[in-house]
Amino acid sequence: MTWRSALVTGGSSGIGAALALELGSMGCEPVLVGRDAGRLAAVARRSSGRALVADLTDPAGLDRVAAAAAETDLLINNAGLGCAAPLSAMPDGLVDELVALNLTAPLQLTRAALPGLARRGGQVGFVSSIAVVGVRQEAVYAATKAGLRAFAASVAHEGVPVTTVFPGVVDTRFFDRRGAYTRRRPRPVPPERVAHVLLRALAEGTAEVFVPSWLGLAARAQGALPATFHRLARRFG
Repeated sequence: MTWRSALVTGGSSGIGAALALELGSMGCEPVLVGRDAGRLAAVARRSSGRALVADLTDPAGLDRVAAAAAETDLLINNAGLGCAAPLSAMPDGLVDELVALNLTAPLQLTRAALPGLARRGGQVGFVSSIAVVGVRQEAVYAATKAGLRAFAASVAHEGVPVTTVFPGVVDTRFFDRRGAYTRRRPRPVPPERVAHVLLRALAEGTAEVFVPSWLGLAARAQGALPATFHRLARRFG
């Protein structure tokens, strides 16, 4: 379909900004959600979009974004937060923040947008992560992304096409707060690649895509042989 408007959370940088720019080049007006007003305004100007400054972990901010999501043709739940630390070492309140931003906000925004999307023949996109397979020292982040995958698969039965992208490591500001990326593989990919793959999959009606594509093999191996997969993960990282 041709999207006239799209709401993209986490739109001030990274995958969200890349999505906005590609959507804008297609003639779609992106509504960009984020907390950094300056960065958001800059991306909005470059993409011919609109900035909606809001904190998705705050009920009032979430309500404002939900109202905007109900008026668009495409909702992309992209905003996310990570933490690389043993579970017992996570700072107070950070578990709640990850769950609120990574999982609760997409659930509530999709719930608000679904009736309008169904009437207009719209779609929902989710940015999850290969962390759904389970990642050492990222237990809460992995859990939120796995929950998002189950939610997306379930919503697909409610009359609106749904596409989820599962990136590996993406070269974005995500790691500024999460902590530095220290593993040798997978190698970081540019956010523009993830954005392009997601939008192409949405246009083609594909339910799930992985970036890079070989990560899909890892996800299938974890699903078929979880014990073996995690033994290898512990050995090779």
